[in-house]
Amino acid sequence: MKLVQTINELRAELAPLRKEGKTIGLVPTMGALHAGHASLVKRAVAENDVVVVSDFVNPTQFNDKNDLLKYPRTLDADCKLLEEYGATFVFAPSVEEIYPEPDTRVFSYPPLDTVMEGKYRPGHFNGVCQIVSKLFLIVGPTRAYFGEKDFQQLAIVREMVRKYPFDLQIVGCPIVREEDGLALSSRNARLTPEQRVQALQISKALFTSVDYGKTHVLSETRKFVEDCISRAEGLCLEYFEIVDGNTLQPVHAWDESDYIVGCITVFCGDVRLIDNIKYKCKE
Repeated sequence: MKLVQTINELRAELAPLRKEGKTIGLVPTMGALHAGHASLVKRAVAENDVVVVSDFVNPTQFNDKNDLLKYPRTLDADCKLLEEYGATFVFAPSVEEIYPEPDTRVFSYPPLDTVMEGKYRPGHFNGVCQIVSKLFLIVGPTRAYFGEKDFQQLAIVREMVRKYPFDLQIVGCPIVREEDGLALSSRNARLTPEQRVQALQISKALFTSVDYGKTHVLSETRKFVEDCISRAEGLCLEYFEIVDGNTLQPVHAWDESDYIVGCITVFCGDVRLIDNIKYKCKE
């Protein structure tokens, strides 16, 4: 495995491999890697000849400067893990390397990016599309891998690829959870031991709501989850939406769609955690 920190060096490394017909897998990350990232990398390694993992905390997708400052940065530990996972290259550029001048490009994909995270984090998805599109142009991957925990992000990246268009396959990978159910996230590292226990109520509420929803209408199920979080110590609900998994628009009855997903964002102290659960899935 090789650590690469400049665009020119990465392109120089990939050019002969691409000429040989090698397939290239890309796993975009912001570092602070955990088992969820490992699942993406392992799948990329299994499905491609060459795997590039980006390790870059992208400033343009943060609308809260304090959140950007507090985001964990663990490049040395990340590299050790990625070598174990079988990555070929770790691309860890500086902010100046990626943004030598401000990126003024605007990506807009309503209604996908105007609800949920788009509503509460204005500009977030524009920043995501800026960095992801740059990585696609730099790496030229055959496939790119994204986790379903960031469900809305995955939908928007897929839309960006359709509209741009980029010649690559977007691969969505299932949420990876701790044994007790907590969705893995780099932000979990900021939780105190007490908050770690409190955060379990998020996945517990979602899991319980799946069975609850089998005997209750959708509006009652949504209220059930909201009430679970409101009663949980240390948690503050930002939103919980039950949406069509393709359009991300709210649904009001279980028979409105064959693909229904519950998406939630909760503050545990000042740590913002997201999760989701599938109520109906066409797959």
